[in-house]
Amino acid sequence: MRQKIVAGNWKMNKTLEEANILASEVSGMVADEVRGNAKVIFCVPFPYLTAIKGVLGNNSRIALGAQNCSEHEWGAYTGEVSAPMLKSLGIPYVILGHSERRQFFGEDAKLLAKKTDVALKHGLTPIFCCGEPLEVREANQHEALVTKQVEEALFHLDAASLEKVVIAYEPVWAIGTGKTASAQQAQDMHAVIRKHLASKYGQAVADKIIILYGGSVNAANAKELFACPDVDGGLVGGASLKSRDFTEVIKGAN
Repeated sequence: MRQKIVAGNWKMNKTLEEANILASEVSGMVADEVRGNAKVIFCVPFPYLTAIKGVLGNNSRIALGAQNCSEHEWGAYTGEVSAPMLKSLGIPYVILGHSERRQFFGEDAKLLAKKTDVALKHGLTPIFCCGEPLEVREANQHEALVTKQVEEALFHLDAASLEKVVIAYEPVWAIGTGKTASAQQAQDMHAVIRKHLASKYGQAVADKIIILYGGSVNAANAKELFACPDVDGGLVGGASLKSRDFTEVIKGAN
């Protein structure tokens, strides 16, 4: 049985005070209201990682993740944050390849393969993002694009390393737009990704890989999405910035 995960990607939002309040509120609501064993992850801006870690304390239900890391371990790369730095802070997860990183910062498969390698080397769990823009979906090329994204960035890994990666399928046309893939569309794409993993690594390995759905996940649609057999939770954007909304999404995975 694969672990259910609900990860909140805060992106570049919140002041420190607001971030502390949000983390505290969600932590309290999860403790008081959420039953089940779904893992919750806060993927917060770099400056807040230590502060939010302090807010969470020894909370075993909620983990922390960074939103990116460098492909370099150390060096003269002003403004970058490395995997060893995150490891030294006790941060277990890192988002890699989000569509906004691809779009605004030109990140490609070669770079993401390097980032995945360095994250795994230092014991971080990558949350690797893939997904298609609207024009690709409308041209019925979404399966080809997404499987290519996965293959080019991850298929150099051995099976043991791949099993440490979480994949997040996020159709770009559904991120922050209010549009959501239907539960059937999400399930279909997750099944395609898992089948492609099986073609390289075998079904037993593919069945172990956690695949999250992202793209306007909210309290109203989370339960239906997360009930799909190949959808193992969500990578949540806007709804993760409101404590009540995010808590309701978490309930959908339990």
